[in-house]
Formats: sequence, C-alpha cells, structure tokens
Amino acid sequence: MTTATLESKNLRVAMFGFLAALGMLGLGYAAVPLYQLFCQVTGFGGTTQRATDSDADLAARMAQSAGAKTISIRFDASTGRDIPWTFEPEQVTDTVQIGEREMAFFTARNNSDQPITGNATFNVEPEQTGEYFNKIQCFCFTEQTLQPGQEVRMPVLFYVDPAIMDDPNARDVEQITLSYTFHRKIEP
Repeated sequence: MTTATLESKNLRVAMFGFLAALGMLGLGYAAVPLYQLFCQVTGFGGTTQRATDSDADLAARMAQSAGAKTISIRFDASTGRDIPWTFEPEQVTDTVQIGEREMAFFTARNNSDQPITGNATFNVEPEQTGEYFNKIQCFCFTEQTLQPGQEVRMPVLFYVDPAIMDDPNARDVEQITLSYTFHRKIEP
C-alpha cells in the first residue's frame, strides 16, 4: 500500500470521526427541546396539554353526556433556590367535575429588593393523567416579572378531558396533582 493511499484512508477515517462527533454534539443540544416537544404532544412524563376554549367546550359537552364524575385536584407550588419568592396555591385541593372548566389561583410575592423575572415549570402526577389535564390559560405560558415586594394573584384555567374515563390506566385515578416550580429567568 502506498503512502498516498494510506494518508487518503486516514484522512477519510478522521473526517468520518469528526462528522460523527459533530453530529453527536448537535443531538446533545437538540435533545432537551425535542424531548420537551415529545412530552407536550404525547403527555408523556405527566406533561399537561395546552387547550383552547373550543376544546374545553367540547369536553364539557362530552362530560354532560357521559354523566358528571368528579376528581380531586391537588395544587403544589415551590420555588428554585435561585428565586427569592414566596409562591403558593390559594387552595391546596379542589374537587372538580371531569370535563368542566375550572379555575385555580396561585399567589407569588417577590421578597427581594429588586425586580425579578421568573418562569414556571409544571408537571402532573400520576404521569398517565398528563395527557388528559388541559390548561386553557396559565401564568406558566409566559414569563412573570415581579417588582420588589410585589404580590400577584395568578390564575390557571383548566379542565380534565372526559377521555380519561376511556383509559384503563387512568380512569380509576382519584387525585391529580398539578405542580409548579418557579425559577429565575437566566439573562443571556
């Protein structure tokens, strides 16, 4: 084998190795947003669904025709260590009719002496109910900026899809927990 052929093969192997490493790096950066998108579409991992008013109206009609079953909703609130806020639900539990629109309120207070912007992450447990828990409006859809000492009341408009009654893994669930955690927005 000639030196030129060997150098050509080495260069080809090095190029394939470099491209494979570059591809893995790209997949590493894309993994979080792709996983988040997958969870939002499928409800995997307890990710709630985002609904519209027309979806809620249809769910309410389905619930009325199916009979009014109720389910307990537990509200949980916490903050990350990076945000000096007090954050809590106004009501810890509520019993709601499946398919009916309901509203829950959370309060947040900025305990610092400077304005702080935060983002709320959310989760639903048990995770098999995530695809049936639909939020129509939520403070978690946008950033929240609180001035020093400011306290705000933040609503969540939601419903539990009556299709939960057709899922053998979710229909016997008696309580759904909706959890929020506020984190400080990281400035670029």
